[in-house]
Amino acid sequence: MDEARYRHLTYDITMAAAATLAKLNPQMVFFYVSGRGTDSTEKGNLMWARVKGKTENDLLELPFKAAYMFRPAGIQPLHGVRSKTAWVQAIYVATSPLLSLLNRLAPKYMTTSEQVGRAMIKVARDGFPRPVLESEDINRL
Repeated sequence: MDEARYRHLTYDITMAAAATLAKLNPQMVFFYVSGRGTDSTEKGNLMWARVKGKTENDLLELPFKAAYMFRPAGIQPLHGVRSKTAWVQAIYVATSPLLSLLNRLAPKYMTTSEQVGRAMIKVARDGFPRPVLESEDINRL
């Protein structure tokens, strides 16, 4: 998709919702699921990474109690989680054994939907020393 459309979907809508939430409840802990490779400098060659980086940076400026950026690389869906996109779901089904193995052998590049959810609950309760969490952090929690 072109950059203007991607920016609208990724940045504009997210920031409009987040700004409203921050105004309604500044004691809220806000989570944004971004992705591994997000470019916090906003200057890299990859359009998606720049837009995600800008989104993260601007979210961190909002007056929430805390905001955390989750940057998983790959997420293995568990417990009946299904993609709404048929071809993505087919890939999940076909690669499920490989994803399980990768999650154990390469936690830098893989996590599970369960691990992401549990990490979010723990961070909401206890906080985290940094606002950006990579797959390794998510898996460690």
